[in-house]
Amino acid sequence: MNLRQIEVFRAVMTTGSTTEAARLLHVSQPGISRLVRHLELQLGVALFERRSGRLVPTAEARELQEEIEKVYRGVQHVRDVAAHLRFGTRTTLRVLSSANTALQLMPRGIAALVDQFSTARVLFESLPTREIVKLLVTEEADVAISSAPLDHPALDIEEIGRWELLCALPAGHALLKKAKPSLAEVLAGRLVVYSPEAPQSAVIDHWIESHGVARNVAAEVRSGLAACSVAATGAAVAFVDDLSARAHRPEGLVFTALPGSPTFPIFAVRNRHRPLSRLGTAFLQIAREQLEALRAAPLPLHKAALR
Repeated sequence: MNLRQIEVFRAVMTTGSTTEAARLLHVSQPGISRLVRHLELQLGVALFERRSGRLVPTAEARELQEEIEKVYRGVQHVRDVAAHLRFGTRTTLRVLSSANTALQLMPRGIAALVDQFSTARVLFESLPTREIVKLLVTEEADVAISSAPLDHPALDIEEIGRWELLCALPAGHALLKKAKPSLAEVLAGRLVVYSPEAPQSAVIDHWIESHGVARNVAAEVRSGLAACSVAATGAAVAFVDDLSARAHRPEGLVFTALPGSPTFPIFAVRNRHRPLSRLGTAFLQIAREQLEALRAAPLPLHKAALR
């Protein structure tokens, strides 16, 4: 079936007669009748029964209609996109992010983008790293902001900022009573760690291992925000990214700086074979600006950093 046959068949199904279908499509009634008969011969099945001057769809016609409606919606979508490209009436951007960049950075970036482009629409999801890679490679998303490196030959990865590692201690933790709390003492206690799916998992685990200690795991979580929540109960200590720390409610939790204040990159990621739209390019610039503004805002830290 070609698009013209689809259009005519749909019109006849909608109106119930070749006369009304012809009026709807602004063509002659005999032309509609000939096309319907030709379509039935081509398919080898009867699509309509003629009853008292009206066409009654057969079961085969209704089955065909279900599939045609899917195609028609796709064609209509293509027409809409073409009109949007020509007249600039609406643009859609599909954005992905890791869990910690989804807390404040992405909402702020999206808000700034739609304020600048009043007809823009943003489709946003926070997903595990492997899902981000999959959707970017298959071109089902336009751009991602990730706190972990994404390794794939089809992806273009650019550093747009950095995140800082902090220690999150329960407010009543004994170490906070010391003038100079020790990192070694923290590492010797029970810890909240991250599952392999978490974007921070590899970099934080590697940092802990670099201190030559075996982790005493109390809980395993998938996000920095969850790590903060567990630490706030007093169950264990967590090492968290400052993006998650900024998003956590301050009750029951104290953040301290770490020796050397280790920082790690935040990446903008896109498919190298799919050029970014004007909206996508603007979003990346906004994301950089919002990240700078977010990190410039002071984050309350305990007066005594770990040594």
